[in-house]
Amino acid sequence: MALAPATVKSAARALALLEYFRSERAPRSLKAIVEALGYPQSSTTALLKSLTTEGYLNYDRVHRLYFPTLRVVALGDWIEPVLMGGNGQLLEAMRDVHNATGETVSLGLLNDVYLQHVRIIQSVHAMRFHTEEGTMRPAVRSSLGWLLLSTHTAEQIERLVRRANIAINKPAERVDVDAMVAHILSIKGQSQIYVEGMPFADGATMCALLPVAINGQPVVLGLGGSLERMRAHQKAYAAALRRAVASISPCGKATG
Repeated sequence: MALAPATVKSAARALALLEYFRSERAPRSLKAIVEALGYPQSSTTALLKSLTTEGYLNYDRVHRLYFPTLRVVALGDWIEPVLMGGNGQLLEAMRDVHNATGETVSLGLLNDVYLQHVRIIQSVHAMRFHTEEGTMRPAVRSSLGWLLLSTHTAEQIERLVRRANIAINKPAERVDVDAMVAHILSIKGQSQIYVEGMPFADGATMCALLPVAINGQPVVLGLGGSLERMRAHQKAYAAALRRAVASISPCGKATG
């Protein structure tokens, strides 16, 4: 697994290991973990032993299998009530959009200069684009990110766009800063946008700002799917998104 230059290797490996168990949802051996993650066996052994000693992994010595313990669950069991405000409005709005469209629906926040999908309901359509919950991409490469960036001042937008561009490792994927700033300023004040070819060339996304904040940050509700399907149902999907936004009470602020 390739690590970003600024990533602390041991921390990244520990988190990748937990993400691996999240996808596998079953006990796994040292050999299976090494093969899946591509780490050296010696360092993987040390990592597994450390997490077992700290109580985050259970080791079945008879069958030589590892599995996370409930201590891992306890690490984050308080986060969702804080992020969602404890009133369920945001999750209900997501479900409403998903029930009406069947598309992938996500709740997005800015995380530094990235757009992060903090909650995902996957599409039920055969032709779909799978996005993992927690996925982050540079805000300038995301329609949800554009809408969130547009809530800032012109000066802040320019600074954030420049920083986001720097975070993109591949030069070919970087954006023209002046053009991107102008584009984001052009949608400033809009509550809902529809974008084709983003984040995939044969896909489209639609998103809307929500009338609540999470820890003082703006929140966006989005849906996305194949370009053909999104075009065909654009009006119906836009209406479903508007209804979901309207169902959220501004007084139900999701603040931590």
